[in-house]
Amino acid sequence: MAKRGLVFVFVHGWSVTNTNTYGRLPVRLRNECAANNIDATTRHIFLGRYISFHDEVKVADVARAFRTALDDELGRIIKSGQRFVCITHSTGGPVVRDWWHRYYNSVPRSGVCPMSHLIMLAPANYGSALAQLGKGRISRLKSWFGGVEPGQGILDWLELGSDEAWALNTAWLETGESGIGAKGIFPFVLTGQSINRAFYDNLNTYTGEQGSDGVVRAAAANLRGRRISLVQQAPKRKPGGDGILLAPKLEVADVAIGPRTAMRIVRGAAHSGDDMGIMRSVGSKAGAAKGRDAVNAILDCIGVTSKTGYRSLVKRHDAETAAVQDEERLEIDDRRLLPDRHFIHDRCSMVIFRLRDTEGYPVTDFDLLLTAGKQNDPNKLPRGFFIDRQLNRRNRNTITYYFNYDVMVGAPEVRNGNEVIRRATRGADALGFRILPRPDDGFVHYLPCEIHASRDLLDDVLQPNATTLVDVTLKRIVRKNVFRLKKMTGDSTRNDFKRTRPGDDIAD
Repeated sequence: MAKRGLVFVFVHGWSVTNTNTYGRLPVRLRNECAANNIDATTRHIFLGRYISFHDEVKVADVARAFRTALDDELGRIIKSGQRFVCITHSTGGPVVRDWWHRYYNSVPRSGVCPMSHLIMLAPANYGSALAQLGKGRISRLKSWFGGVEPGQGILDWLELGSDEAWALNTAWLETGESGIGAKGIFPFVLTGQSINRAFYDNLNTYTGEQGSDGVVRAAAANLRGRRISLVQQAPKRKPGGDGILLAPKLEVADVAIGPRTAMRIVRGAAHSGDDMGIMRSVGSKAGAAKGRDAVNAILDCIGVTSKTGYRSLVKRHDAETAAVQDEERLEIDDRRLLPDRHFIHDRCSMVIFRLRDTEGYPVTDFDLLLTAGKQNDPNKLPRGFFIDRQLNRRNRNTITYYFNYDVMVGAPEVRNGNEVIRRATRGADALGFRILPRPDDGFVHYLPCEIHASRDLLDDVLQPNATTLVDVTLKRIVRKNVFRLKKMTGDSTRNDFKRTRPGDDIAD
């Protein structure tokens, strides 16, 4: 690498109370830079600390305070034209992304962002399934989060399907590749999919979930998402149906695919901890074995200076991720006197559904069925495809499904020597959705609908190690009898309409 000055800013995750959370990573990077003839001494390294464990503090508040902290500590450096490399862990990723979007990406003529590289370690970009456990239960998991009774304001953002996360990720999808480059930023995601079994909580399966590092799913870390908009057809009267309305079809209105961003699965990395944590387990000496895969990946990210170089690294990270996931497909837990346990680590996908009506109101009472096959049948889905489903507590019109991607599309055989741990499976050849919203009668109501299972929809919705936002718009049916005008007769104004029924006609 050519010699050049580098400024590092570290931003930690949620519920941290001490900057020792960064472990030896800052020192390791300083030593690696010295070994590679890169100017990055201690005076170039800034350790962020922010308050996340008070209920009133939200992600947007932290982003605002981050802006002020940069002005206070790096103002002179930034004014000189020097840019900084930001390395985040966990919730630090969404915090810095919010800052970047709020003050640079969404502001016309805001100038070049002072951050050149955003390297996110295990970022909860689409949230974490653990966030819904509540403050009392999460406070037991101090091995993961580092500390104290958590702050509800940050947890609200982190809960899967939150409005705040949806808005930030939608803005990123709409930015496209225009935000990536020498005049924008170079974003990177480095995350693990390994579980530290010593930290596993038997009362909470999320801490040992496949496709996860024990806290954040790889699919939730990856920036390379997409959004699909589905719109219900206009209602029509059923022929000979005595005024019965039907609107059975959901149709794809738009597909927004995010830019190809760099994402790398780090070998043997868990979310936290001194033994396997993607940040905490790093050794301090240049070239040390502990944390080598993560550190080498960080150095590769730092070395990117052009969009051509970025695209090249994206391809390389894709290939390295595929190799790591192939290596880590089978985990064998040797229990000495007991039989070995086998854990299969398939690639997974996350899909977040949001249901609103044509007036923008949330639809909070519904059944959502997944279908497959030519018969559009829920029973045609492959066994083992489903991992988890979680309804957002604040936004009850938003529900997150977590899929075993490899099982959905056809899983490979898994062997341990001559022993077959799992036979190859065929998978589904199509995917569809059926929605049964409520209320389904009355003065204002909804009609059931579906999008028929197809291979195209399966390929659009499910991506390995990635998240898809599915935005569903249902027709809000308003009956004419909600409001009627009646001509006055004589001098009487009396007209009792207490027992009015909805009727068959609908308002335009």
